[in-house]
Amino acid sequence: MINTMKKKNFLAIDIGATSGRGVVGSLTGVKFEMHEIYRFPNAILEVHGKYYWDVYQLYDALKECLKCCARQGIALDSIGIDTWGVDFGYIAKDGTLLGLPRAYRDPYTEGAPEEYFKHIPREEVYRLTGIQIMNFNSLFQLYSAKKEGFAPLEAAEDILFMPDLLSYLLTGKKVCEYTIASTSQILNPVTKRIEPSLLEVIGLSEKEGHFFKKGGKNFEKAGRDFEKAGRVLEKAGRVLEKAGRDFEEAGQFFVHPGTVVGTLTDALAKETGVGKVPVIAVAGHDTASAIVAVPAVDPHFAYLSSGTWSLLGIETEEPIITPASYANNFTNEGGIEGTTRFLKNITGMWLLEQCRKEWEREGKTYTYPQIVAMAKEAALFPSVINPDDPSFANPPSMPEAIAAYCKNTDQPVPQTDAEYIYCIFHSLANRYKEMIGLLSEMAPFPIKKLHVIGGGSKNDLLNQFTANAIGMPVIAGPSEATAIGNCMIQAQAAGLVKDRWEMRRIIAESFPLETFLPETINN
Repeated sequence: MINTMKKKNFLAIDIGATSGRGVVGSLTGVKFEMHEIYRFPNAILEVHGKYYWDVYQLYDALKECLKCCARQGIALDSIGIDTWGVDFGYIAKDGTLLGLPRAYRDPYTEGAPEEYFKHIPREEVYRLTGIQIMNFNSLFQLYSAKKEGFAPLEAAEDILFMPDLLSYLLTGKKVCEYTIASTSQILNPVTKRIEPSLLEVIGLSEKEGHFFKKGGKNFEKAGRDFEKAGRVLEKAGRVLEKAGRDFEEAGQFFVHPGTVVGTLTDALAKETGVGKVPVIAVAGHDTASAIVAVPAVDPHFAYLSSGTWSLLGIETEEPIITPASYANNFTNEGGIEGTTRFLKNITGMWLLEQCRKEWEREGKTYTYPQIVAMAKEAALFPSVINPDDPSFANPPSMPEAIAAYCKNTDQPVPQTDAEYIYCIFHSLANRYKEMIGLLSEMAPFPIKKLHVIGGGSKNDLLNQFTANAIGMPVIAGPSEATAIGNCMIQAQAAGLVKDRWEMRRIIAESFPLETFLPETINN
């Protein structure tokens, strides 16, 4: 329940693979407002065949976000950071960052899963983690780094995932937030602990004195002592340390969304002009923050986080790890309040974005209203593609890849740009229908509606196509779900909201939503 009418300001730092931004969300009673204050680029650096994230550039951008708040006279109550998953940085014993974090697109993980499965079978890795097998998962990054003798891993005292690494740069405090760790394929979603057997394959075990640890909190098998750098680290019993202080909760490896990491360092507080503002560990994985902002009124919903990529899933109290979930390659990632995000990654508007890039090179630039009109004009085009077919991953020409797929499946090939657009929209809606069908078979509750959030929620035509295809209501909005969810978790940390359902009620009242009901005709 809201316990104050005083305006509170929360800075959400939301960083993706190509750009990031600072958004200030303000909560006054049950009224929530937000506005963007700063946007900055993010890019992968290639150096001698290795691919990195320039975390120092991101650090400078974070400082600029804070300076913008100071210049605008915004008194911040807290700061939260969310990013993409799986990537991490290495920290030395003295707290020094050991080089730049490797990027998930680094080719060093090519073939790594197949090599790893020679030690632990693919099915067993999935059983232990519930995470879909992708070559860039943290597990395979660590395996590849160990194989190539990557010096930062050999010298590392700690491993911090990207949002936790950025929080560390701001505060000097090291934590490992649960939702971002859940993307790694190292976490067991049932025990909610690091799975030691997975790391032993890599050599990060008692055998070589290595261990995977959380910012000074040591991860070892219960009942056994481990040594690193002449130090005995105990879990049996259990003694857990974090930078010389006890865990806030004995036996807990991770901090959960809403935990205070620390405050800005004295130097940053002075340099930026915002003062000693607390940094909150929000749902560090951007999708986890986005799902917080689903304006649902009960658990009987599916969500579609729609953008370049689509994430379609449900929110459950327990992970779903079954032969069916393995066969269909669904994944179990951590959500707030101990929930699980059971979902499927689907290629989204990537298909259209790549077509538009090619058309622009040909001198054809279409506005969004024009795209919608073109799709409507081509509504009788019959061909359907599978958006997740490997041929669409990163082809030299997306239109040519779509044409080849249609030809190879004995379907009409699009002849106009309008037919390509309609084919993409129609195929996405059809793919959503297939995945909703699979979800309905595995879900522990009936799915009654689909909430579409993210940038794709503004695509009215695709929303209507989707409602028609799945035969249930589609509720679109909010489009800025990730930043909203980030801010709401900060509000919960401040004691302003009780739980995710109260957050969702406030969001539903604060942002316009649009409902699309199934039409009798099929598109």
